[in-house]
Amino acid sequence: MSCRTFYGATASLFLGVVLGACMQTEPDRIFHNGRIWTGNNEQAWAEAVALTDGRFSTVGSNDDILSEIGPNTESIDLAGAFVVPGLIDNHTHFLTGGFQLASVDLRSAASQDEFSKRIRDFVGQLPTGRWITGGDWDHEAWGGELPDRAWIDQYTPDNPVFVNRLDGHMALANSLALELAGVSAETRNPDGGTIVRDSVTGMPTGVLKDEAMSLVYAVLPDPTTEELDQAFDRAIVHALSKGITQIHDVGSFGGWMDLETFRRAEADGRLPLRIYSLVPLYTFDRLEIFIAENGKGNQWLHWGGLKGFVDGSLGSTTALFYDTYDDARETAGLLINDTTAVRQQILEADSKGFQLAIHAIGDKANDWLLSVFEDAIRVNGGTDRRYRIEHAQHLTVNAISRFMELGVTASVQPYHAIDDGRWAEKRIGAERIKTTYPFRSLLDAGANLTFGSDWTVAPIDPLLGIYAAVTRRTIDDANPGGWVPEQKISVEEALTAYTSSSAFAAFEEHDSGTIETGKLADFVVLSENLFEIDPVSIPSVHVNRTVVGGIDRFVQK
Repeated sequence: MSCRTFYGATASLFLGVVLGACMQTEPDRIFHNGRIWTGNNEQAWAEAVALTDGRFSTVGSNDDILSEIGPNTESIDLAGAFVVPGLIDNHTHFLTGGFQLASVDLRSAASQDEFSKRIRDFVGQLPTGRWITGGDWDHEAWGGELPDRAWIDQYTPDNPVFVNRLDGHMALANSLALELAGVSAETRNPDGGTIVRDSVTGMPTGVLKDEAMSLVYAVLPDPTTEELDQAFDRAIVHALSKGITQIHDVGSFGGWMDLETFRRAEADGRLPLRIYSLVPLYTFDRLEIFIAENGKGNQWLHWGGLKGFVDGSLGSTTALFYDTYDDARETAGLLINDTTAVRQQILEADSKGFQLAIHAIGDKANDWLLSVFEDAIRVNGGTDRRYRIEHAQHLTVNAISRFMELGVTASVQPYHAIDDGRWAEKRIGAERIKTTYPFRSLLDAGANLTFGSDWTVAPIDPLLGIYAAVTRRTIDDANPGGWVPEQKISVEEALTAYTSSSAFAAFEEHDSGTIETGKLADFVVLSENLFEIDPVSIPSVHVNRTVVGGIDRFVQK
């Protein structure tokens, strides 16, 4: 209700009070003449909003909001533009993304020659001794053959190379990096990891999977504070341009270095979007001490969640399944960590009230994790835990209903479906893909479904995520009707997964996720109304404006 309407209804009794309230609530800014999807079921659509002190002070019709304009109010005519609540990415490796924006791009390399050429060209810009990391290659782009250090050694004799597959579960090291790490033919596979070897000579090819990557990470220099800050600033600019107003970050450099980078940015006034920063599961004792000394943060940056791992990834054939891979009969995947230790960490961390966000991709890994959560509820008693399974990609039929029964959030990244969908069936067959990336089934079962990107594994672009969830058209255009089309969801459901459902998953539903009076003034103006266009054209939609805390953080030029 506007001040004018309220005054007219109550003037005879509360004249002084109302006049004072109106004087005090003159909005800082108003946005009117829009087509605003609020995400609030009690008021799904609005024409205008008023912003005061970084929050929505009124949400309603043009008449409601225009009546509140004061002499210092900034007025913005949306000219019919489509507006949605601030978009929340449920799973990022944010600093990795910032570094990747300035690193070699191997994601679109479609051949061995292109892969080698991009490394050759990039190393020519670097001083001797500088490490080359990032990359985000995908061996499926050139037919499935894993890369080999022989592809790049001739170009990188003086620069160590450790470039990861886009899923982050395997990486290619050149000979210099392997030498620095002490990896040779005699090196044994570490627990939870694999050193890929030449089938004839037994020598390492340079590809290391999951925990085997730690052999190189142990000798990889930590980035400097300046490099971290620069990567963060690059990532911020990019994310805001995509309509992201809040991220849930699961770490790039062990979680704690990430959190300190975020805290430094906030202290320096360089934090224009909101961050929920998670740290590693095994550090729950450290987190308990940290919270006792520092609290849990504020509206811009908060913490209190723990990220853990059960298995690997589908692309690296390390996601844990009951049955072996169809195209790699020698394996059914692997456990990254010892299950006894992980189970005990989950139970102890849960008893201390920390939120648990655990990576599980294969069907066996998801079933095991759901059972551990069930045990935690039984042992520790019932509270509002909001457990999360990060990715939850390949599920058994029974697992789908357990998400709702146990109150577990399915924290998924829909772009993976249209990326992995190009080759997933050759990995796990026609039967198992029926419940893979099962967005429709999870919603129908009553689960809280949230969306994000897993950047840099996938682009940090919610519009591409919405497109993926609604159309399920794989990026090779081989499935125009959708890959596993029965798992498609609606545009509104996808938007909800990027807004209110993700806010709920971070205990932020009282402040974020919808355009609602009293909530934080985070919203995005888009170039097209997603409810009115053909979903196939969603990737052509762009962000016109990103507002966080009532302030323009990105405006399309």
